[in-house]
Amino acid sequence: MTDVTRTIGVVGTGVIGAGWAVRLLARGHDVVAWDPAQGAEERLRAAVEWAWPSATRLGLFPGADRSRLEFAATAEELAAGVDFVQESAPEREEVKRPLIQALAANSGPEVVIASSSSGLLPTRLQEGCEHPGRILIGHPFNPVYLLPLVEIVAGEQTSPEAVEAARCHYDDLVMYPLLVRTEIEGYLADRLQEALWREVLHLVNDGVASTAELDDAITYGPGLRWAGMGTNLTFHLAGGEQGMRHMLRQFGPTLKLPWTKLVAPDLTDELVGAMADGCLAQADGRSIDDLDRLRDDYVINVMRSLRPLDLGAGRIVAEREARIHAASLTDPWAEGDDVAAPLDLYRGEVEPDWVDYNGHMSEWAFLTAFGWASDKLFRYIGIDEDYRASGNTFFTAETHINFVAEAALGDPLRITTQVLGVDAKRLHIFHSMEHAETGELLATTEQMLLHVDTGAGRTALILDRPAAALAALAATHGDLPVPPQVGRVMSFG
Repeated sequence: MTDVTRTIGVVGTGVIGAGWAVRLLARGHDVVAWDPAQGAEERLRAAVEWAWPSATRLGLFPGADRSRLEFAATAEELAAGVDFVQESAPEREEVKRPLIQALAANSGPEVVIASSSSGLLPTRLQEGCEHPGRILIGHPFNPVYLLPLVEIVAGEQTSPEAVEAARCHYDDLVMYPLLVRTEIEGYLADRLQEALWREVLHLVNDGVASTAELDDAITYGPGLRWAGMGTNLTFHLAGGEQGMRHMLRQFGPTLKLPWTKLVAPDLTDELVGAMADGCLAQADGRSIDDLDRLRDDYVINVMRSLRPLDLGAGRIVAEREARIHAASLTDPWAEGDDVAAPLDLYRGEVEPDWVDYNGHMSEWAFLTAFGWASDKLFRYIGIDEDYRASGNTFFTAETHINFVAEAALGDPLRITTQVLGVDAKRLHIFHSMEHAETGELLATTEQMLLHVDTGAGRTALILDRPAAALAALAATHGDLPVPPQVGRVMSFG
């Protein structure tokens, strides 16, 4: 990851190119786009506006701004002024090859040109290009601004330096760069998807099942498992204590049974009609925009549900959150710094999975938001991943929360923090949550935290840097009035 702002070129601004633009802008980079189609700029800006709420819910880096999108007059102009090029032209070699040649002829030899192709061979795309060693595949998955996977495929002339530069680029975007070690048509994920897709076509063509029944067969079963574990690890678990070896011994003979048909059937008018009619019935009157929004909501929620388990995309979400926190905190405490009273470290909004059936923020979600505010405090005083890895952290011993007003989906939040007291092992803090636009007080919480040695499993002295920071905070915040909610207990009186 780098904190240096870069200028990235997005060539081709359809669904995939627009998704790249959103992801790049959300990361805080400058984007220069180009597409020869009439009205492309207007459509791109509209697509960015439409997807921005989803990108916001996933998390924006400092500097993220939709206004940092420019549109170039030509591909050549774009290539001359960017640090990295992501090409997302139509999936036809006769279109991509001359376009990539033009990009290569007008960009510096150090500029990596990555194609979003979903199956073409990079060796073919390199032909006739200047400095072909910097040309490779960077295959994303829709929606690009949410899904972390990107397959990197090198061609025969691609240099190791270009592959590493691409890996660092996609890591900077908080994606999961998967290096496809063998140049092969369709790469990895699409070949797996294609096998399932062909079987779907056969089952519909043979009248075995409808599109809805086949989607149910995935979404209520394997799909939930695949979100955190792939096919192989899932089947490994099916073998019990002996894992995959026993699974193959037990179920391997079924591979000789006629369970699947990997050769695709002819796409007759009848089959196309059955597939199209089935999907329209599943849509049940909902527009593509409606379904896109629904997809974005559940993808975010699924990924976040996996976060506490450190599985699959949940691990990437956790990494994104950690990096956003690190990037947002531009001025951690240093000796001699003036200290804000109270601290103003957390801004956010009410997330879709935070609201209950009444459309209001749930009780647990208030604690979640206050937890993020505490994390901001910890990072401010020097308690980060490295500090926790050393075996030191704070545990909450007691929390008192007071609910004052309701918060609804999308409401902007601001949480301020006051240090009430600190000693060698304890920290007493108070958070106030306000509506960030109206200033209305929504909730408060008072917390007592204990500093612990996680290896020893007992309380321990706060280490020097955070101890000094907390002492400075306590000294400054000691001049603030004690909030009336501090020490409050429930009673009928």
